[in-house]
Amino acid sequence: MGLSPLAAALLTNGDGPELQNCKLEKLPITNMDDKVTKMQPGIVLNGKGENMDFTHLIDNIPDYKVFLTVEEMDASSKKLAEDYPDLVTLWEAGKSTKGHPIYCMKIGEGSKNAFMFGSPHPNEPMGCMMLEYFTRYLCEHDDFRKEFDYTWYIIKCIDVDGTKLNEGWFKGPFTLYNYAKDWYRPIGSEQAEWTFPFKYKNYEWNTPIPETKVLMDIIDETKPTFMYSLHNAGFGGAYWYISWDVPELYPKLYAAAEKQNVPLHLGEPEAPYIPEFSKAIYKMLGMKEEYDFAEQYGEDDPAEAMIAGDSSDSYASKYGTFALVAELPYFFSPKIQDETELPYTRREAAIRGLDEQKSIEDRGAYYFDQFKDMCGPDNDFVKLISRGLERREENYKTQLNFINQNEEYNRPCKVSEEFDNLIIVKFYMMLSWSATIRGAKYELEKRKGTPEAEVLEKIIPQMEAELKELAENVEKETNYSVVDIKRLVGVQLESGMIIADYLRTH
Repeated sequence: MGLSPLAAALLTNGDGPELQNCKLEKLPITNMDDKVTKMQPGIVLNGKGENMDFTHLIDNIPDYKVFLTVEEMDASSKKLAEDYPDLVTLWEAGKSTKGHPIYCMKIGEGSKNAFMFGSPHPNEPMGCMMLEYFTRYLCEHDDFRKEFDYTWYIIKCIDVDGTKLNEGWFKGPFTLYNYAKDWYRPIGSEQAEWTFPFKYKNYEWNTPIPETKVLMDIIDETKPTFMYSLHNAGFGGAYWYISWDVPELYPKLYAAAEKQNVPLHLGEPEAPYIPEFSKAIYKMLGMKEEYDFAEQYGEDDPAEAMIAGDSSDSYASKYGTFALVAELPYFFSPKIQDETELPYTRREAAIRGLDEQKSIEDRGAYYFDQFKDMCGPDNDFVKLISRGLERREENYKTQLNFINQNEEYNRPCKVSEEFDNLIIVKFYMMLSWSATIRGAKYELEKRKGTPEAEVLEKIIPQMEAELKELAENVEKETNYSVVDIKRLVGVQLESGMIIADYLRTH
C-alpha cells in the first residue's frame, strides 16, 4: 500500500509535515434511522452474504517504531483530507477541555454507520496508530471500502489534552520504567470514556466533559451499528469486551491474536464482577455493575464513593449498537498464559496481592501527605492519586470481602493468576508512584525559591529512587518483552473488522 508522508517519517522517528488548504469543515451528519441495524442480546441471527477477506489489510500494516503525537495526528488527518477531498470530510467536532480542536473524519457512503475513536484513555495510543493506518487504507482501496458498505466516522484521538501529557514515552525506548516515568491518566470524573450520563439507584451523574459531549453528539447523530472504543492494556495478553454473547466470533478473535503471536490474557479480569463469555472474552462493563459490586461488598454507600458517569457502550446501547473493546498489551511475560496449578489457592494469592498493593500505597501516601496541601485544581497529575489514596482503606475492605465470600477463590491458583496478583499489581503501582512524582514536580515549578520548594526538592529525589528500585524489581520478576506496535495494531484492527463484518452480514 502507499504509505502516508507522516507514516513514512514515523518509521524513522521523523517529524510530520506542515499542511495547508486541506478540506476542513463542519459535517452535516445525516440521520440514518432507516439504515441502522437494531440488535439485542439473545436474538439468533441468520447470516446473509459471505465474510470478507482481510489478509491484504492486515499484512500491509507498516512496521511502526514509535507512537504519534497529537500534533502529528492532526497533521496527518489534514493531509489525508487534502489528498482525498472527494472521499474524506474532516471537521472540528468540538474542543477539548483545554481548548484543543478535536477532529473527526467521515469516510465512505455505506448503508451502515461505524464509529471508531482512539485514546479514550490518554495512555492508550495504540488505537491512534490503528486509525492512522486504517483511514488511509480506506481511501486507497475503493473495492474494499465499497464492499464493506459502511460509512466510517473516526476520531483518531478523543483525549488530546491527556495524550499530550503521555508523549514523553511515545518515541521510546520502551521499557517499564520509561513508560511509567511519563505515564498520565485523568481521574474518572475527567475521562472521556467514563463521564456519560448515568442514573441508578441513589446515584446520578449528568456532567459529561467536553470530550464526552463530542462522543455523545456523534453517537446520537449516527446511531452506529458498530462502535469501537480503542483501548489497550499495559501488561499482559489479549482480551476483549463485547456488548453481548456471540460464540461464533470467538475462534476468529483468538485466531487474530494467534496470527500476530500475541497470547491470550489468562490471569485475573480487570474487575472481579465482570461476566466472562469465554476465555479472555468479557461482557462490556458499565457503572451499574460497579455500583452493585460496591453495594454488595463495601461498607459505604456507593453513591458517596462514585465520581464518574457511564461508558460509551452503555450510552450507545439505546440505538442497538454493538460495541467492542480489544485490550492488547505493550509488555508481555509468558507467565500470563501459564495455567499450571500451584500448591495454594487463588484466594491466598489475591490477598497477598492486595496486601502488597496496600503496602506500596501506604508508602506513596507518606510522600504525598508532605505536599498534598500545596496542590491546587490545576495539578492534573495528583487528582487520580489523591482520590485513590483517600479511598484505599475502603477499597481494600471491599475487595477483601469479595475474595473471602466468592467460592471461585477456593480453587488452586494458576501461574497466570499468581502473576497478575503478585507481579502486575506492582507494575500498576509504578504508574501511581510516577504520577505522584510528576505532581510534585509540577508544584516545584510554581514554587521555586519558597519554603515549599525546599520540601519538594528533598522528597522528589527520594521518590524517584524508590520508583527506580520498584521498576528494577518488577523487571527482574517479569522477564518481560515489548510487543511490536505492528503486531498489536494487527490484532486490534482485525478484531474490529471481524465484528464489523459480522454485523454487515447478519
